[in-house]
Amino acid sequence: MKTKGMIDNRQNGLVGDALKAHITKGSKLSIAAAHFTLYAFAELKKELAQIDEFRFIFTEPAFVRGDRSFNEWMKKNEAALYGVEEERKYKIELNQAYIARELAKWLKQKARVKSVVNQRIQGSIYHVRNEDGSQIGLIGGAPFSSPGLGYSSSPHFYFAHMMDDRDSSAQLLRQFESIWQDEQALQDVKEEMLRRLEVMYQEHPPEFIYFVTLYYLFKDFLKEATNYETLQTRTGFQHTVIWNKLYDFQRDGVLGAINKIETYGGCIIADSVGLGKTFEALAVIKYYELRNHRVLVLAPKKLRENWAIYRLNDKRNILAADRFSYDLLNHTDLSRERGYSGDINLEHVNWGNYDLVVIDESHNFRNNDPRYDRVTRYSRLMNDIMKAGVKTKVLMLSATPVNNKLDDLKNQIAFITEGNDKALAETANIKSISQTIRRAQSQFNKWSQLPEEERTTERLLDMLDWDYFALLDSLTIARSRRHIEKYYNVDAIGPFPTRLKPINLKEKIDSKDEFPPLEKINNDILRLRMAVYSPMQYVLPHKRADYSEKYDTKVANGRVFKQTDREHNLVYLMKSNLLKRLESSVHSFSLTLQNIIQQIDEHLEKIDRCDGSSGTIGEMDEIDAEDPELEEALIGSKVKIFLKDMDLIRWKQDLLYDREILLRLLHQARNVTPDRDQKLLALKRLIEQKIKHPINEQNKKLLIFTAFADTANYLYENLHQWVRNQFGLHCAVVTGADRPKTTLKMKKVDFNHVLMNFSPVSKERDKVMPEMKDEIDILIATDCISEGQNLQDCDYLVNYDIHWNPVRIIQRFGRIDRIGSKNKQIQLVNFWPSIELDEYIQLVNRVKGRMTILDISATGEENVIADNSNEMNDLEYRRKQLEKLQNEVIDLEDISGNISLTDFTLDDFRMDLLNFMKEHKEELERAPFGLFSITANQNETLKDEIQPGVIFCLKQTAPMASAHEQNALHPYYLVYVREDGTVLYNHVHVKKVLDLYRSLCNGKKDVEWGLYKAFYQETKNGKDMGRYKALLEKAVEEIVGKIDQQLTLNIFSLGNLDSLVTNANTSLQDFEIVSYLIIKG
Repeated sequence: MKTKGMIDNRQNGLVGDALKAHITKGSKLSIAAAHFTLYAFAELKKELAQIDEFRFIFTEPAFVRGDRSFNEWMKKNEAALYGVEEERKYKIELNQAYIARELAKWLKQKARVKSVVNQRIQGSIYHVRNEDGSQIGLIGGAPFSSPGLGYSSSPHFYFAHMMDDRDSSAQLLRQFESIWQDEQALQDVKEEMLRRLEVMYQEHPPEFIYFVTLYYLFKDFLKEATNYETLQTRTGFQHTVIWNKLYDFQRDGVLGAINKIETYGGCIIADSVGLGKTFEALAVIKYYELRNHRVLVLAPKKLRENWAIYRLNDKRNILAADRFSYDLLNHTDLSRERGYSGDINLEHVNWGNYDLVVIDESHNFRNNDPRYDRVTRYSRLMNDIMKAGVKTKVLMLSATPVNNKLDDLKNQIAFITEGNDKALAETANIKSISQTIRRAQSQFNKWSQLPEEERTTERLLDMLDWDYFALLDSLTIARSRRHIEKYYNVDAIGPFPTRLKPINLKEKIDSKDEFPPLEKINNDILRLRMAVYSPMQYVLPHKRADYSEKYDTKVANGRVFKQTDREHNLVYLMKSNLLKRLESSVHSFSLTLQNIIQQIDEHLEKIDRCDGSSGTIGEMDEIDAEDPELEEALIGSKVKIFLKDMDLIRWKQDLLYDREILLRLLHQARNVTPDRDQKLLALKRLIEQKIKHPINEQNKKLLIFTAFADTANYLYENLHQWVRNQFGLHCAVVTGADRPKTTLKMKKVDFNHVLMNFSPVSKERDKVMPEMKDEIDILIATDCISEGQNLQDCDYLVNYDIHWNPVRIIQRFGRIDRIGSKNKQIQLVNFWPSIELDEYIQLVNRVKGRMTILDISATGEENVIADNSNEMNDLEYRRKQLEKLQNEVIDLEDISGNISLTDFTLDDFRMDLLNFMKEHKEELERAPFGLFSITANQNETLKDEIQPGVIFCLKQTAPMASAHEQNALHPYYLVYVREDGTVLYNHVHVKKVLDLYRSLCNGKKDVEWGLYKAFYQETKNGKDMGRYKALLEKAVEEIVGKIDQQLTLNIFSLGNLDSLVTNANTSLQDFEIVSYLIIKG
């Protein structure tokens, strides 16, 4: 052992060994050094227990009060108390709390600690004076840490000169004393140091550890937001009416959306049906209007009234005090050049002058097939609004921005990025948006081919690269009903109502059983040639090329969409429509038959009037087809054909053939009068049962949906007087085609008045129409109100006909299935076709044939598509979903094959953190790595997902190749390990782990002492943490294994072996333990 001379902590002795050799019982130890760490104490604990006095001077400012001009420098020195970088080998033992408690006890008994205030002292001093008069001194640069003592390897060289002669040691002690006594230069920091140690060893409530974890995960986000006050300044609408109407989860969504819009230029709010996306968007609009931004709202035509009311100085406008001033247009207005939309003259709109565009139901812009014959709504929005004029931000709203293709997002994201594929390279570290989506789609396709039992969300997340996760997390906000119920405190806003099991009714068409069975009707429909809808099929052979050149449509990639193909598919659509209308109501079926017969008769009359004299008027490309004088010579509206160019004999034969079949069907349908309409009679019985036996106290309301305005009006005409006379209640009907009608006396019968009087509580009627006392109890409607409406006063919804798209059924039910409902339970009733579902699907399948050329997309644009490219057109797929809907009300995210964006976004947690930091900012900033808490699951809904174990939050410190490729939180990792060592969720499942973390900790502000008592018995007061270290090793093995798996894939694709060597020696010490949560059973 070295007794004097130079010590280098390598070949020439260790500072720690020199101290151990000279410290005896009763020694007095004086140290001046830059750092004091837990693990220096741990290494010398036996020797330090013997001394009588310990004095320590921080030679760099630490723990001082008042002047913190060296703030960042001081924070670094203070953080060293919990261990420096080279002491990671100690930290992985997980016994920091035990060591901190032991150090605190020792400090209280034997130590005095001071720090320089606003200067630095170069070098370090160690001095030992023993009771027998012997003393030694060391002078150099070694801090009081395990590397400074020589017990941890370090890239730094720490030299110390040891002197054991009395004079030199005494002089060194006098130097120490002179500094110690300087009250101007030093400040006593023992109490502050003890407070910091207490943070490490004290028992922490679960909620605090949850927020410590979030703090480190989202520190970069906090830098962007600067602080909570800055974000609140951004919003600027805390006192507006709309802000104060929002629930907590909606406010979180609004703040998150604004932050994304400011950071990335746009955001998609993809909250599920019934969570109030419209009000969230209105709050965002108000924020930007308060900043004097010009705002444009684009809404589907059927939802226009939802948005129009909030702009009006109108008693019905519950937000009138906020004075919204946004412009409002329909989606379809984008493809118009002139005319009016409301009070806006489209010819004079300055498209490039909007600062913010809000797109309701943005999934209507999923498709962007270029057209050469006209400007599509997509191209108008992109080129004339987003790219032209001022910089335009965008907010999109959709419960289904991704249907069953990840690629659905691409065109919506393009509005945010203005089509720039590299727009997120710096802000979100996504080098190529298109490649990110392409790779994700490839993995999704592989996932889709897995057996159903393996096709889980967890498996999909496991297969996707981090950059798709990062893309969605950067640009979307998505919460589901299940998410709100699990992770928010619903007591403050009221729970969702309980969904009763659906009631399924199958009624025959005719109570007298004289109407033919569906199978026979379907056979007649299949025999129809529908010649009135396919005139191009009858153009004379030598004229076909001329008409093809005029009416065939050139689309992208040189493809041609033939007019004959369009007519072919229109025929199949009309046959399908006939079957659907019969399923809706025999009345709607009759009206449709009558309309087709009328069109046939008009064409037959025109054929009979044709005398062949039109042969002198020239060729199609030589004349003006709009000339009224040519009306008798032409048929068609958009597609015009000269009668002289047609095989009129064959066309007339086919028209008469169709007419005969249609007349027979019409005669049979007309025989089924309302008093024989079995389905209508069943609806009456249902209404009577609901009114006499409400499922919620005194609630007699019913909402009846049908796909067709004909059926809606038929139901109203046959119900409103009966309901009024029998029960004294009011009825109303709302369709997109006609003005609303109601038996309730109102000053003005319009869309918003009717809905407000049907759902007066949710629409806050008492504030705008206090004079109204009566209500509408039965509302009949088409899908014009299936989206964007809060009608939660009602507790009973009837689907009078079943929409083929299960998403639409869920959207309909979302009108009454809403958070905060006054109803304890709600009921869904479905009228199904009178035959078994499988049989019905087969009928539809026969009618549809192979309709693979034309896809009428959500945008209303026509798209040439490949066979079987869209699963939503697969009738077998729909059969499974509709079958499921017979037994339960499902959520959008439960639809097989659908993608739920709630699995990808982390904004709830960022907002949680911002709210917590309002009052706890300093606590979080001072929280060291290594803190933990203990809890147990109390959420019954998660009892199958949460099992005893540990959730570790780790930080990767050593560089590892490909580490970022599957980790959205890089360099941080979250891993949930079961107590038997099985990894339940790894770092790929970030959202899932954080959701569970929140549920386990949210609201738990107190320490769970019973759990800690058992833990201390198990671990000898935290000293023996071997069991938990073993779980930590499993977590690290999982992380490294996943990284190596990705790396292997990269090697096969890139042929680079260098990074494989880099990862080979990865160990526990390559990770810092940020925090951990112990979960007990």
